Amino acid sequence: MSVYQTLVTWATWFVLAYFIALNGGYLLLNLFALRSLRRRGEEQFLSELPRAYSGLEPPISILVPAYNEEATIAASIRSMLQLSYAEFEIIVINDGSKDATLEVLQREFGLLPFPEAYRRQLATREVRQIYRSTRYPNLRVIDKFNGGKADSLNAGINASRYPLFCGVDADSILQRDSLAKVTEPFLRDATVVATGGTVRIANGCEVSGGFLTRVGLPTNLWAMFQVVEYLRAFLFGRLGWSSLNGMLIISGAFGVFRKDAVVLAGGYRVDTIGEDMELVVRMHRQLRARRQPYRIEFVPDPVCWTEAPEDMRTLKNQRIRWQRGLAESLNANWGLPLSRNGGVPGWLAFPFMLAFEWLGPLIELGGYVFMLIAFCTGAISWQAFGAFLFVAIGMGILLSASGLLLEEMSFHLYPRNKQLLALAGIVILENFGYRQLNTVWRLTGLYRWAMQKESTWGAMRRKGNWQSGAGK
Repeated sequence: MSVYQTLVTWATWFVLAYFIALNGGYLLLNLFALRSLRRRGEEQFLSELPRAYSGLEPPISILVPAYNEEATIAASIRSMLQLSYAEFEIIVINDGSKDATLEVLQREFGLLPFPEAYRRQLATREVRQIYRSTRYPNLRVIDKFNGGKADSLNAGINASRYPLFCGVDADSILQRDSLAKVTEPFLRDATVVATGGTVRIANGCEVSGGFLTRVGLPTNLWAMFQVVEYLRAFLFGRLGWSSLNGMLIISGAFGVFRKDAVVLAGGYRVDTIGEDMELVVRMHRQLRARRQPYRIEFVPDPVCWTEAPEDMRTLKNQRIRWQRGLAESLNANWGLPLSRNGGVPGWLAFPFMLAFEWLGPLIELGGYVFMLIAFCTGAISWQAFGAFLFVAIGMGILLSASGLLLEEMSFHLYPRNKQLLALAGIVILENFGYRQLNTVWRLTGLYRWAMQKESTWGAMRRKGNWQSGAGK
């Protein structure tokens, strides 16, 4: 056998082994998620009993960073004001918006300037003014110079009064019982320092009075792909890691943290795009270094709905930013896997994210290109190429189908047969082009991180019509 043939053989086995490990790892997470959902189902009857507040529920501050969110901010705040929870406050942080975000808030909620002490536990850009609503005593608005989402969250933490805070995207719609569900782990276990909730795609749904009244599917194909993606990422990705106390990501769209733990960790970093993930990884690193018992949990109940991009350009930019944020988050916390006390987060979750999420786009795309060229030039047999297609595409379909199955078994949010058939079609279709395109975008994000090219959050094209009941 020539050197060339030997190299091709070894490369072929490497690509096959990588894709098997990638999909096999996610299937294993699926099993952990299934076990967790089964255990949760056995306890579900307790949550269905009438809820009487005992006075033990910890008060919570809801922090809503807003930058150019005039289309959706009013409906989002109204939904939050009607949440079923004993005691909470809402702090909207207007981060130097260039549109009418602040004017909409003033008009809709009767804001007036309110002088109050502002404790600077975390450094932020200058605060222009603090407003208080004349209609809702638990609503305040901070108007500050633009500093980014992380800076806005730090400003909200400074102004918050309660021991827990919940970071929520300004375009999000929360279910009425979402706070009660996402804070349950704090009541059950005193070592819990953070929880994350499920985020679902709101495109195609109907919202009335600030609440989601009908679950529907988007008619836009890009948004449909994301429905399946979110099912896969949240239901068995994060739930699986949560069962092992190794979850490294809490979505910035909806997460709850103990304020003292976040302040001790230094708050959100303003020099990273993925500030939500970086904070969680850093908390893992610091808490494990101090050998402090803690838990970071995921709450699988559908609690938060958000608008997804419906055009390729916006979606592409979003995925590029996500990948760069992932790289920045892991690169800033090498102390976690190198620590003697790394545990599951450092010795299992971190290497998994490194191999399959951080460097994954490079190896995946390289694998597709190599196998295709090798097959077309006759360097590998059709049996080897068929095996590759099975593990790369066939197992990918299996993973997406398992996410849809977990959704149907656990929450049954899409009860109509037509909806399930549409999702089943997307489960298959996304593996023939969309996932590969996503890999290209992620590789672009990896390249921009490596080259230290500047990247900003950019503008999310929001339609806002799903917040007024127009979505069908």
